[in-house]
Amino acid sequence: MRYFVYIVVCVFLTSCAGKGYLFTSFHEPADAGLRMLYSFDGKHWTDLDTVLLKPTVGNQQVMRDPSMVQGPDGTFHLVWTSSWRGDKGFGYASSKDLIHWSEQRLIPVMAHEPTTVNVWAPEIFYDAATKTYSIIWASCIPGRFEKGQEADSNNHRMYISSTKDFQTFSPTQLFLDPGFSVIDAVIVRRAANDFVLVLKDNTRPERNLKVAFSNSINGPWEKISAPFSDAFTEGPTVVKLGNQWLIYFDSYQKKIYEAYSTSNFQQFNNVTTEVQVPAGHKHGTIVPVKRTFIRRLIKNTK
Repeated sequence: MRYFVYIVVCVFLTSCAGKGYLFTSFHEPADAGLRMLYSFDGKHWTDLDTVLLKPTVGNQQVMRDPSMVQGPDGTFHLVWTSSWRGDKGFGYASSKDLIHWSEQRLIPVMAHEPTTVNVWAPEIFYDAATKTYSIIWASCIPGRFEKGQEADSNNHRMYISSTKDFQTFSPTQLFLDPGFSVIDAVIVRRAANDFVLVLKDNTRPERNLKVAFSNSINGPWEKISAPFSDAFTEGPTVVKLGNQWLIYFDSYQKKIYEAYSTSNFQQFNNVTTEVQVPAGHKHGTIVPVKRTFIRRLIKNTK
C-alpha cells in the first residue's frame, strides 16, 4: 500500500513539475494589450482571458506580434510591434511573473535609417551558448533594394540586433535578403550548428510560409524551400513536441490558426484538426515553462 501511494505521489509531482507552454497573443485591433494562451500538451490551448500588459510606447501604442523568451534567471523578455508605421523601433518590457512588468521602452533599432517605414514583428532568440539575445524583425527602407513585385513601401527585408542585458544593443545589421519581400521570420535551433528559419514570403503572388537553413544564427540562410502553407498565412511559431516540430501560424483569410508537423522541415503534415486554438488569437510566440508556473499564473489572473 505504501509503495502504491509513493508511486501515485511521484506521478502527481512529476506531472505538476513537468513542462507546459505559454502562447503570447493579441486581439484585433491590438490596442488593448498582451494576452496569453496556455497548454499542458502543446496542442490544446486555453485563453487566460485577461490583458497582462497594456501598451504605452510607440506612435500608435499598439501591441502586435508579441514575442517572448524566458532567460536563464527566470525573467521573461517581451518585444512587440508598437505601430503599423512611423516607429523606428519596437516595444520592450520584462517580467518575472507576467503580472508585474518593468517600465516599457521603445528600442530604436532603426533610428539610423531615417526613411524606415516600419519595424514589424520582432522575434527574440536566446542563445544559451553565448548568453545572447538576438532580435530579428522586418523593415522597409524605400529604394534600398531592387524593386520587385511590391511597392517600395512594402519591400521588406529582415534585420538583426543582439544584446546580453537589454541595455546595450549591437549595431543593426541586415539579417536576410532573399531577393523578395520577407516578413515574420522565426529562428529554430535543431542542433549546435544547425538552424532553420521559418519565414513569410510577402510578395503578392505568394504570401505563404517557407523555410531556409544555416549553420549559424547569423546566416547565410540557404536552400529556401517551396511554400509549405497555403497563401494568406503568416506569423509562424515553432515548438518541439517529442520527435516532431509543430509549426503554428495565422491563416488570416480563413480566420483560423493552423498547425503543420514535421520531423525534418522537408515534409510537412497538416495537423490543424488535432489542435485547438481559441478564436481571436493572433500572431504570437510559444514559450515552454513549468506547469507550476502556469497554475500560479492562472490563480493570479482570476
